[in-house]
Amino acid sequence: MKMREIIARDAIVAKLQSPKRDEAIGEMLDALIAARVVDGAIKSQLLTSVIEREKRGSTGFGKGVAVPHVKLPGLTKMVAAVGVSQTGVDFNALDKQPVYSIILLISPAERPEEHLQAMEVIFKNLSQDAFRRFLRQASNSDDVWTLLGEADAQHLPS
Repeated sequence: MKMREIIARDAIVAKLQSPKRDEAIGEMLDALIAARVVDGAIKSQLLTSVIEREKRGSTGFGKGVAVPHVKLPGLTKMVAAVGVSQTGVDFNALDKQPVYSIILLISPAERPEEHLQAMEVIFKNLSQDAFRRFLRQASNSDDVWTLLGEADAQHLPS
């Protein structure tokens, strides 16, 4: 599985506006809806599910990144969005620092193994200092898409 197979090309928000977690997640959901990979009718359900997941434990894992994620029954395919904040988002991260790079993952509840594979690919990349640095410095969605392609090219197909 590769990053570009997970992340919707038109759901990259290179300049998140909100410094608040819930609103930033909402911006990314709006991008998924605008990219036509998520039905707008389930936005409030998705937002509620993601926020409930955050209340159980922050997905702000430190080093300026967060990976909010949710598994929802009835979805037909897994999708993800990328958000980059210039000013930082308060995600209640484990290291208490602001988050600058967010990958929002939405998966069908019926396919948990696919969700785990996607999380593994995402974390493999986010654990690399260079990937985090270039993602944070990306100034537009084309820069992010190029970075994702480069990350995919460095890994053997799985």
